[in-house]
Amino acid sequence: MWNTMKTTILLAGLTGLLVLVGSALGGTGGMVIAFVLAGALNLGAWWFSDSIALKFSGAKPVSPEEQPELHAIVDRLSARAAIPRPRVYVIDSPMPNAFATGRDPQHGAVAVTTGLMGLMNRDELAGVVAHELAHIRHRDTLISSVVATIAGAIGMIADMAMWAALFGGFGGGDDEEEGGGVVGGLFMIFLAPIMAMLIQLAISRSREFTADEGGARILGNPLPLASALEKLEAHTIRLFQSPPRNVRGTPAPQPAPAPVRPATAHMYIVNPLAGGGMIGLFRTHPVTEERVRRLRAMAASPIEMSVA
Repeated sequence: MWNTMKTTILLAGLTGLLVLVGSALGGTGGMVIAFVLAGALNLGAWWFSDSIALKFSGAKPVSPEEQPELHAIVDRLSARAAIPRPRVYVIDSPMPNAFATGRDPQHGAVAVTTGLMGLMNRDELAGVVAHELAHIRHRDTLISSVVATIAGAIGMIADMAMWAALFGGFGGGDDEEEGGGVVGGLFMIFLAPIMAMLIQLAISRSREFTADEGGARILGNPLPLASALEKLEAHTIRLFQSPPRNVRGTPAPQPAPAPVRPATAHMYIVNPLAGGGMIGLFRTHPVTEERVRRLRAMAASPIEMSVA
């Protein structure tokens, strides 16, 4: 409930930022033009989101004969989630991860990597799949498209204002008003897109918490997903922060992990491009420790594990 409320508040804040930037830089006309253009671009991206994401990630469709266990898990959990059975894909990558895509539940798709299937036991794999089905059930692709439209419009208005400032100034009234307009315009040009991006990422993190909770309810048990997240985090740390060393103390050669495009990183169950410190503000996913803590708290409380 809190995550849904938080998403609503952040969406309202992003919309308010759009109105503020539009009126400060481009006026009503500039705001409308940028919003319509951003909406058209993101509508196209949303409509083709499943094919774009699957192609970028190298996902291949698999039949029940090729992956019987994975298909059995998807069949059982999609029935529990009361959504149409999504298409099933596998990505040939040693990096353990998974994502869901599709503009609505009728066009849903779930993709998992070979590395994930090799790392997880059956219950943990089911926990990951349940998390992805929760994204489909909650129509998170639609939410991310709305957010991207508003954030994109803010960026476009800022770009318009930047070119206007370079070639004609910000215009406006007497010296004092013009000085304020220039300062305010520059402030909006550089700060507003950053603020929009931070709000966009905060909404993305909030939707991950919601998908964790929804996945736990679909599965009927939050602990397998908590265990899967811990394994994924530990694997990522070993892979990127603690490379094994040979007898001379130098890093041992390792096969390079499959490349992950930043454009699709936000879709995975854990962020494959995550960082720490101030970089945390730019994370597409919440800190894994907090996600695990919340899931274990669900297991410890007498909640009704239903998907309603």
